[in-house]
Amino acid sequence: MEKKLIKKMILNCFKQYYEAESMPISDKDLEELTIRIFQLKEEEPTANLFEVVNDAVYEFLTG
Repeated sequence: MEKKLIKKMILNCFKQYYEAESMPISDKDLEELTIRIFQLKEEEPTANLFEVVNDAVYEFLTG
């Protein structure tokens, strides 16, 4: 998987919850979330990437 793709997917997922100008994620949080998604995919390689990203973003927002 490519890191750039994952970051883009994360930001697109955030757009469901916030307008582009008011996204509540810093560069550090974005990097940590990207790493978390890579870890989740390693643990469950057959998991759907789109679902993993959505779940991780939801967990980030509600956690």
